[in-house]
Amino acid sequence: MSDEWGSDNGSEHELKVGSDAGSEGGDKPEKVTYEPEYDAEEDENLYEQGMQTGIEFDKYFDIPATVTGEDWDQEANKITTFEACKFDAGLSEAIKRCKWTKPTPIQQHTIPIVAAKRDLMACAQTGSGKTAAFALPIIQALIDADCEGEQIEDREPIHPECLIVAPTRELVQQIQRDIVKLLKPTKLKCQFTCGGHATIFQKDQMRRGCNILVATPGRLQDFANKGFIDLEQIKFLVLDEADRMLEMGFRSIIDEMCAKMPDKEARTTLMFSATFPEAVQTQAKELLKESYLFAAIGMVGGASETVTQEILEVERKESFDVLKGIVENIEANGNRTLVFVETKRQTDFIASKLCQMKLPATSIHGDRQQREREEALRTFKSGETPILIATDVASRGLDIPGVEHVINCELPKDIDDYVHRIGRTGRAGNKGKATSFFDPSNDKNVELAPALVNILTNAKQVVPEFLQQLAGDGAEAPAAAAAGGDEDDDDGW
Repeated sequence: MSDEWGSDNGSEHELKVGSDAGSEGGDKPEKVTYEPEYDAEEDENLYEQGMQTGIEFDKYFDIPATVTGEDWDQEANKITTFEACKFDAGLSEAIKRCKWTKPTPIQQHTIPIVAAKRDLMACAQTGSGKTAAFALPIIQALIDADCEGEQIEDREPIHPECLIVAPTRELVQQIQRDIVKLLKPTKLKCQFTCGGHATIFQKDQMRRGCNILVATPGRLQDFANKGFIDLEQIKFLVLDEADRMLEMGFRSIIDEMCAKMPDKEARTTLMFSATFPEAVQTQAKELLKESYLFAAIGMVGGASETVTQEILEVERKESFDVLKGIVENIEANGNRTLVFVETKRQTDFIASKLCQMKLPATSIHGDRQQREREEALRTFKSGETPILIATDVASRGLDIPGVEHVINCELPKDIDDYVHRIGRTGRAGNKGKATSFFDPSNDKNVELAPALVNILTNAKQVVPEFLQQLAGDGAEAPAAAAAGGDEDDDDGW
């Protein structure tokens, strides 16, 4: 019943590099003029935003943690209070404004590692405080080095001391906003750059001062190659959602940018993600010093136990009706529901169809204008449109308060994407629910079955009998299947 879902089965690879992501066929790209109205530095309610800890938050501190590598005593170096870090007075004030009472497990182990300028590969469950885990010690190091967020003259390139690279525009903006919270009482400045925003606007923002730069790979590459961004003074390189950053398409850009920085022996390189397949870990080592440390908080690649997972046996032709049945009372219960599908065309089609049924929905994917994407997230967060239909552009890293339900109308191609998707709920100790439609006639679903059973079992979830039978005694499915289909690969622009 393809008309229910649209018919987009395209397999275009969309990582566009250049001054602005443009049209196909070599046409001159359309000039991007969008300038966002929101400015984190001017936001008077900045500290009121973000995820509030839930009733299960204290359970975070029971999660097992291991740090492996040379010359590192995990327990001796672990911190249990922010006071033990001896942060600068301004940074300590920012922590109080954020209402953080004690460091989460990833922060307990990571803050001392980064403070010691050790390279790190860290894997921690979604919603566990990874941004602060690397941002706090980096900010302290820049304060200790007497860095200041000085204005930059028009003709001069900017020289950030810290570079954070992330795969999507929305995640880049979120990271910058979270870091600005920590920098407000200090002299340091953090800016972001990504596709979809006017380049002149972003340059003007960065000229206000830019000690820490958060960027998507494509726009970073463009600005660096044109001489506007100079990476020679980088002291810290952070790859957020690092497994995605090291995939084909992004890896070549990361390598090119690293060649413009101080050698890896002269900088500190940090990698964070909720999933780290072994093949990616092997690749990642090339960017790290031999003495790097590996921190695992909880099970590597595992899902949080605060998310109740349910797998329903649903044929594709029945999917829309099942989805409608789940969300039709959404306004009455006030839940925000994030619905994942595979293709861009499906997001708009389903959102439109739900709206026709008086079910307020919006959509987000890589082909929407940046203004539209940010508006969709705004109305979803505010509750105006409590249903958000999305591709995997919304699957990684985003903190959206109040997401109580994630629905996979179609399962992703690999198990790591599943973990990231359902991690949009049940964050920071809040409880959440994830419902996934499993079509046994879909070969990719069947291939995913053993790994799905493994994820459910490790998170102490119910494994449906039909899924257990499909999985059989087979080995776990590969952690990362081959890329393809309608992915938002251009989003790193």
